[in-house]
Amino acid sequence: MAIITDNDSGLVTETNTQGKSYTLPFILITCLFFLWGMAHNLDSILIPHLKKACQLDNRQSTLIDTAVFLAYFLMAIPAGMMLKKWGYKNSILAGLVIFAIGALLFVPAANTLAYGIFLVALFIIGCGLTILETAANPYATVLGDPAGATTRLNLAASFNGLAAMVAPLVGANFILSGKEFTPAQLSAMTDTARAAYLQGEASAVKLPYIILAAVLILVAVLFYFIKFPEIKNVSKEPTTGGSFFGVLKHRHLLLGVFAQFFYVGAQVCVTSFFIRMAKQGGGLDEKTAGYYLGLYGFLFMAGRFVGTAFLRFMSSAKLLAIYSVVAVALCAIAILGNGAYVIYALGALGFFMSIMFPTIFALGIDGLGDDTKPGSSWLVMSIVGGAIIPYAMATVIDYSSDRIQPGYIIPLVCFLFILYYGLSGYKIKKHLITT
Repeated sequence: MAIITDNDSGLVTETNTQGKSYTLPFILITCLFFLWGMAHNLDSILIPHLKKACQLDNRQSTLIDTAVFLAYFLMAIPAGMMLKKWGYKNSILAGLVIFAIGALLFVPAANTLAYGIFLVALFIIGCGLTILETAANPYATVLGDPAGATTRLNLAASFNGLAAMVAPLVGANFILSGKEFTPAQLSAMTDTARAAYLQGEASAVKLPYIILAAVLILVAVLFYFIKFPEIKNVSKEPTTGGSFFGVLKHRHLLLGVFAQFFYVGAQVCVTSFFIRMAKQGGGLDEKTAGYYLGLYGFLFMAGRFVGTAFLRFMSSAKLLAIYSVVAVALCAIAILGNGAYVIYALGALGFFMSIMFPTIFALGIDGLGDDTKPGSSWLVMSIVGGAIIPYAMATVIDYSSDRIQPGYIIPLVCFLFILYYGLSGYKIKKHLITT
């Protein structure tokens, strides 16, 4: 049985955790996973695309990731406070509206060819995503039997994996032009021809982001008119009464925050440099590399569904440890391998990274009771790893004479920490860390 509070009526009722009352809310929450997956995976297209359109170097192009993931860090505390005060439904509505505003800002950014406005738009999108993830991730875990929380979150996150396949295909067909010129060729153009080329490249992003904004507004309308239950979380160890900083006394949450920081950083490293690695290591052109990124996304999605099935036969921590070992090996192949084997290794990484975020999240908030909402905020805040770690990888690449492969030592180290979390760090202690 679960205790449920209706946000609109204030009534408190008991509902069987296997009942149908959770079905519609879970479906709509799952849609959110797909939508923020589209935003994140379009960034992997934007990085090489805006690098070309705005004439950026490696580190400047990674500011796309920085803008989005810095928002996670700065917005996580306000998002946690919002969630605690407003509840799941109203927080999700706010996140959808902010997300849509950021998407619409791509229009003036493209019209003016202003990289700074693109970064502002991405930062606003990141703020919306922070609110959505702070609310939706823990909500998916509590919409049913507590024993199935990790499985349920992995199932919802599988549609985030679907977006990882769809977004690169959208980007390859509607954003990437396949037209590339060397610096010498650009210099040889007339000012008018060069300006027209760069403007055309920047304008390609407008239609996909206008459509994304329209979908977000439609989903917000659906959420507004549908009632969602507010569920009381069950505690497995003493709580801090919802204290934002006190919640870090939970050892498994604190280590989960670090694990999530390294995971998101590693994933963003792999996807952000995928197209350039495919071009440099595999000799592919821009659009073909984009399609290979779509294949990576397919494997990421498949890994989510397969991982969800595996969770019926083994613990989530054990599966996380196994996948981490394979991810470390694949990074080593990416660093030391040659030709197509490098691309195959990066594609396979999609499969074995797939279950890491939802699994770490579910293990991190397991048994927190009243501390679940602030704990969720910390796990979302840790997504700032996507802003910091790729910049470190770009620095390694720049110091390696623009060779991409040596940079993959960075995600390899990240996966080693995740392995530790899957082996030991996730374990719940029956007492709080003393300070």
